[in-house]
Amino acid sequence: MHPVLPGAPWLIAHKSMLSVNRPHKITLNGRDYVLWKNSKGEVFALDNTCPHMQAPLSEGWVCAERNTITCPFHALEFDGEGRLYRDRKPSAEALAHSLELNLVGDCVWTYGGCESRLPIPDVIERRSQGFRFVGMTGHQSVWGDFLSNLLISYDYNHFKGTHRELFKIQAIEIHNYEANDYKIKLDQKIIRQRNSSQELLINPLLGIFPQIYLNRFEYSFPSLVTLIGEFPVGKVLQVLVIYPETENRTKTFTLVYAQSNPILLAVLKKFLLRSVAELVRQDIVAVENLYPRQPPKIKLPDEEIMFYAEKLYRNWR
Repeated sequence: MHPVLPGAPWLIAHKSMLSVNRPHKITLNGRDYVLWKNSKGEVFALDNTCPHMQAPLSEGWVCAERNTITCPFHALEFDGEGRLYRDRKPSAEALAHSLELNLVGDCVWTYGGCESRLPIPDVIERRSQGFRFVGMTGHQSVWGDFLSNLLISYDYNHFKGTHRELFKIQAIEIHNYEANDYKIKLDQKIIRQRNSSQELLINPLLGIFPQIYLNRFEYSFPSLVTLIGEFPVGKVLQVLVIYPETENRTKTFTLVYAQSNPILLAVLKKFLLRSVAELVRQDIVAVENLYPRQPPKIKLPDEEIMFYAEKLYRNWR
């Protein structure tokens, strides 16, 4: 397939998603790769196809002693540069294709073999200062093209429908909208109903949501949406990540950070991750049930944010 937005940086993993010395398969722009992390926290990536008889390397195993990935078919070993490891030494030339990675903190970025057109955004490192990493959630493949998934992440009006029951949303207001090239910032004010005692029993996390609260969004086109929610007991930072797997499939996952009392955070951690996962699930259901896109005949408030993102996508060369 022709790469989606060639030259854009893609966040393909967080180190917490990679077990030490265990293969991890990802798909980016129609190509499969195998990633692995060693005990030092270093991360490597190769084309998932063994150059011998095309077996999937991700079905093999990692040799910790030599830091090699082993083919499951004939036990051939390749190092992080794609060189065949034989007779206790690597070959002179790479036989398997390596994928260039850029590690920023615990985040694993790549340009997918394309020449860089945008710098890797610093928004995660900048906005997570003073926050604790809670975990990753909502890691799923979505049956939908990348543009459809991109647009729903910029669509504020769908909160009133798609997420209405989850957060008891009555109204949403957008303030301080600012678009600057491939970055967008804005504040989202949410007005909600009170939760019933039964709803709070099922998910105690809802008890920290006041009737009116503020989310501060920052977008880094095309792959990241970050928001900081401010609550009486602290702050929560969510980083929604998307990248194109194939023409009709998009990968998504969310990194969650928090700034709160450690004891309270330990109690609410699983509910926090579960709530974010449910938010992602609802968006996935919405995208996967869309009919083929047609020009809209209705205009809603604040849709210029979504159409700005679509313009960036359409004008990419």
